Amino acid sequence: MASVRKRSNKWQARVTRKGYPAETKTFLTKADAERWSRQLESEMDRGRFVSRAEAERMTFFEVLDLYMKEVSPTKRSGKDEIIRLKAMQRHKMARLRMTAITAKAIGEYRDERLQSCKAGTVVRELGMLSSIINHCIKEWGLAIQNPVSQIRKPAMPQGRDRVLSESEEQRLLEAFTPIKNRNHYMRPMVIVAIETAMRRGEILGLQWEHVNLKKRTAYLPITKNGEPRTIPLSSRAVKTIQQMPRSIDGRVFAINAAAMETCFKRGRERALLPDIHFHDLRHTATTRLAGKLSNILELSAITGHKELRMLKRYYHPKAEDLAKKLG
Repeated sequence: MASVRKRSNKWQARVTRKGYPAETKTFLTKADAERWSRQLESEMDRGRFVSRAEAERMTFFEVLDLYMKEVSPTKRSGKDEIIRLKAMQRHKMARLRMTAITAKAIGEYRDERLQSCKAGTVVRELGMLSSIINHCIKEWGLAIQNPVSQIRKPAMPQGRDRVLSESEEQRLLEAFTPIKNRNHYMRPMVIVAIETAMRRGEILGLQWEHVNLKKRTAYLPITKNGEPRTIPLSSRAVKTIQQMPRSIDGRVFAINAAAMETCFKRGRERALLPDIHFHDLRHTATTRLAGKLSNILELSAITGHKELRMLKRYYHPKAEDLAKKLG
């Protein structure tokens, strides 16, 4: 049963039906109140009604709070995610009710963020928003739609294709020669990165207990894509690791990310290679490995790429070489 009554210059609609919780909402006009009532009754008649009361009550700020308490701590990068979510709470969108998080609201957030952030950052934030809203729907039962899929994503810039030449590699290694006060972990880190295509975080997290120099392998229990992998070590990588001193904390490279970043920036300046990023070492390694491994599945087993399409840019087979294989 639906009823609409006027209260303090507004119209309150109330829908009650056996087997359903009572639904109440206030509108500025009687027509809107009646329209809402008819919609709810129609959904109840068709058995498609889901209460929106909780979604209309909760703000996006409250959802982020709950997500940071229940979900973020379970993730490997939970601390970093919490920092990003707290920043998101300072945005005006956080004051909206969950039912007001529409495609328009998300689009306005996107456009505003693009004024101060790179497209890649905004795309990652939209992905995080989509994950949070999906969690609200699937785990917390909020009766809302995910509007993120409805909006246009910013165009991603073309990925970096910076590959070190052999002479540039030598200049970089010379810049990290451990003399005076230079960090003695940097030179072997660069070598291992170029030989294995490991990511920075994987190198920094590498433990001695996971390195098998006899089998020439290194086990990575925690990776960016969430799946552990075991990577082969080249003769050069093995020789470099063998010469490393053992640290008390069990890590092969006992240096934190901030110190490593500072040391790398200083080293690239000494090498007169200011445009080089540490991630370019992984790109260099993958490019060289692609020249040795014709099987893209073998390459992905080493690099940890989940999507093979990401590796296609490293392969440039010549037609004459393919013709020889065909016989």
